Amino acid sequence: MPSLGFLKKKRTKDSSGSAKDFESPTSPTITKEPSQLSQPRSNPDALSNPATSTTASASAVTSDTNNSTAAQQNTAEPMNTAATPQQQPQTYSSPEASQQQNQPSIQNVINPPNNDSGYRATPARDGDAMQISPPPQVQARVTKGKYSLVDFQIQRTLGTGSFGRVHLVQSKHNQRFYAVKVLKKAQVVKMKQVEHTNDERRMLGRVKHPFLITLWGTFQDSKNLYMVMDFVEGGELFSLLRKSQRFPNPVAKFYAAEVTLALDYLHSMDIIYRDLKPENLLLDRHGHLKITDFGFAKEVPDITWTLCGTPDYLAPEVVASKGYNKSVDWWSLGILIFEMLCGFTPFWDGGSPMKIYENILKGRVKYPPYIHHDALDLLQKLITHDLTQRLGNLHGGSKDVMNHPWFAEVTWERLMKKDIDAPYVPPVRAGVGDASQFDKYPEETEAYGQTGDDPHERLFGDF
Repeated sequence: MPSLGFLKKKRTKDSSGSAKDFESPTSPTITKEPSQLSQPRSNPDALSNPATSTTASASAVTSDTNNSTAAQQNTAEPMNTAATPQQQPQTYSSPEASQQQNQPSIQNVINPPNNDSGYRATPARDGDAMQISPPPQVQARVTKGKYSLVDFQIQRTLGTGSFGRVHLVQSKHNQRFYAVKVLKKAQVVKMKQVEHTNDERRMLGRVKHPFLITLWGTFQDSKNLYMVMDFVEGGELFSLLRKSQRFPNPVAKFYAAEVTLALDYLHSMDIIYRDLKPENLLLDRHGHLKITDFGFAKEVPDITWTLCGTPDYLAPEVVASKGYNKSVDWWSLGILIFEMLCGFTPFWDGGSPMKIYENILKGRVKYPPYIHHDALDLLQKLITHDLTQRLGNLHGGSKDVMNHPWFAEVTWERLMKKDIDAPYVPPVRAGVGDASQFDKYPEETEAYGQTGDDPHERLFGDF
């Protein structure tokens, strides 16, 4: 049975969360010679029928292995003082029809408007289910940009964690808003998270995908590490789920489909995410997902043995300290879908992590009768100990998941382009640094940007 040393903090009943800008940004500018960058649950007995209208609550966002990072709507890269124009980064167009659903409610999925969204709340008729052709893979990116504290004006704290905090900042050059994740070097070293921290920076520096957070650059001083990332205004999916108690089938399907596309992309690059959960899924201002917090992401072409993750979401092969691969992400997808549909995780047991581990190893899942039969079939094929039967881990890979009948109504190409209306649009104002979906915290008292002896500098050379 594993110890808790390297696991995410357990979630309690007090855990809270908070439920991209599609416009073409101004041309980003960077330095002339940029560096390459790369909790158990609350008692489910209190749950009831799904809410049909919700508003995202303000929530905590943690900056390390506790919770998810906040991030930004901007697709424009923050400028640096020594700057030259660079090519505009890839952006994704929003559907014109999204204006018709710009209401903070999931009612529009239960009773959707009559438009050609490619994703429908009602089941397709026999013969009408759309064929799934795999969406084109987004090419790996090379993160550019080397910044410093003088490039940003710190606005407020968005979240705190064991290693530091996340700040909302505004670029002094292009006036756009970003999230800067600040990690205390001494604490990272003390908690033996140096490798995970460097992996996070490295993995984020490689990826570019509409449903993944963007890392624009990193820097450090003698005390802290800094990661400049997207500011995603809508907050965490965790908060929306807690307000809704559980999601209707089509709502859970929408979010699960976006996560599936992101996992498909990451796995194509041999990256295992290893920390899928609602707290790490942010909502942009249009209601689409962004996966954040890559602290446990790792490039694994074959197998790894590291024990890490959140207890509720750990695959049995991880709990049993066996070698594992990308299969653990598909197990976690099953747990995520179960939680979205039911409002609790399948192996939750009174808040005890060790009891959760025992339940995971036993593998017995009680499925509520209200789960759609297609969803039930998918869950049984994801939440299985048998790796030779777990979808996503078979010969067809992620396409086996995407071709499952539960996803028959999804037009994957349009979803990849965000050309499908989201079931819920967060009530935020775009482009003004609206952080209303995040809790307020006491601000940091220790000054940033300190100089002097740095005994840990050699450990974080890529920053």
